[in-house]
Amino acid sequence: MKLYVGNLSYQMTDADLEAAFAAFGAVSSAKIITDRETNRSKGFGFVEFEDRAEAEAAIESLNGKEVSGRALVVNEARPPKPRTGGRY
Repeated sequence: MKLYVGNLSYQMTDADLEAAFAAFGAVSSAKIITDRETNRSKGFGFVEFEDRAEAEAAIESLNGKEVSGRALVVNEARPPKPRTGGRY
């Protein structure tokens, strides 16, 4: 199960993100999204768990919890909306 993690500190690394979620189970991947041009964090990322129950426990415990002075937003990741091709 893939989780969206928002409102991250801009100094947080992929390893920090993985460590924050490792207490809840086996993390298969943890990735902070960065700007292509500046390589700076965009303040959100994704964490993937193999086990759904572990992912749900992480959501329950970490959503709204303060980490590095910021209240995390943690929920199940949703697929991106399809792009419309620029028409209005």
